[in-house]
Amino acid sequence: MTVIAPVVTPVIAPAARSGLRRVATRGLALCLLTTCLTACQFPKDYDLRGSLGGFSTSDAARTATADRPSPDTRGLITYPSYQVAVAQRGDRLSDVASRIGLPIDELAQYNGMEPSDVLRKGEVVALPRRAPDTLPGLAPASDTTVAPGGVDIASLAGQAIDEAPLTSSPNPGSVTPTSIRPTPKPRPVKPVRVQDGPEPVRHKVARGETAFTISRLYQVPVKALADWNGLDGDFAIREGQYLLIPVKDQKAPARRTAAATPEVPAPGAGSATPTPPSSVKPLPQERIAPAAVVPTAKPVVKVPEPTRRSEAEMVFPVKGKIIRAYAKGKNDGIDISGAVGAPVRAAAAGTVAAITKDSNGIPILVVRHDQKLLSVYANIDNIEVKKGAKLRRGQNIATLRAGANPFLHFEIRNGFESVDPLPYLN
Repeated sequence: MTVIAPVVTPVIAPAARSGLRRVATRGLALCLLTTCLTACQFPKDYDLRGSLGGFSTSDAARTATADRPSPDTRGLITYPSYQVAVAQRGDRLSDVASRIGLPIDELAQYNGMEPSDVLRKGEVVALPRRAPDTLPGLAPASDTTVAPGGVDIASLAGQAIDEAPLTSSPNPGSVTPTSIRPTPKPRPVKPVRVQDGPEPVRHKVARGETAFTISRLYQVPVKALADWNGLDGDFAIREGQYLLIPVKDQKAPARRTAAATPEVPAPGAGSATPTPPSSVKPLPQERIAPAAVVPTAKPVVKVPEPTRRSEAEMVFPVKGKIIRAYAKGKNDGIDISGAVGAPVRAAAAGTVAAITKDSNGIPILVVRHDQKLLSVYANIDNIEVKKGAKLRRGQNIATLRAGANPFLHFEIRNGFESVDPLPYLN
């Protein structure tokens, strides 16, 4: 007969069950606290990449971009193609415009702002054009040269670049000379420093865009976008605002593999051990042949091919002698003496971009040769061409103006910057 043993179910007292519940509750709370403390050790992930499945890209996102360059004393950061101004604490837009020397209305319209708008510290303001090299207020230094009649040639060249068309004027017969006011005692400022390295992209904010969508568009952290442009903690931006896209760090150079360690020969396996000298037997006389004298070969000097063409791009605008050479910041061109009434020629083919006069009524003529290259002719008279006219290389455009020491002031402008005209002349 089979005997079945009864199943015995253990009975837990109510007090014991209450103790087990307390232990389980405390263990769960300790686990949650540990998880929270571990998560709080890392900063917030601003670009919302997060950590999924044990894989995190937050460190790469925080170190993916370089720092924004520091502005100069006027608050300018200069790149080859554009400039931006960085606001100081308590600045209004009018303060920035006064500091960099641009009209406040032009700066406000370009950035979609009002002249009285208060800016944040570090906020970036886009410039519609290059800031002038001189500021009004103080008399220029004794070695600072102003163009004849007190005309700011840089401003005139900038106006020619912005306004003069590339094609001929639809009504070449009409000439509208503009009277230029004399420069009101310009104050020279320290030349700007153009930043090296890659140039950041300027993004104009469109309707509906946010800092997060722009950061994802260019694959940069939103925190870096805020640091570069001086944004608030809420990353607020406005329509029409220009943002600098942070430049990503250059990749570190690949590490060089360590050279293989040369094998060390075993003891006794190297060169033969010489016989030690004896105190009794003298050393043998060694006959050493004199070393052969190798004649030193003369160095071969290779002269590189000339980079300048046999025929220069431009001809001298007037026959005469250079009486004043080009000096950056002192004389932005060259002065060529000549006879009164001598013909003044176009240095190269181009289009008449501007015809104007200085405060003394002396004509000034600007010729555009390409998108950025300009030539300027001052101290002339009897202009024979009109604004928008097409010119040939060497074509007569005016005559040399009479005076005690008649001379032609001639400049070459590459955009807003003056360059030495001599390398361009034949």
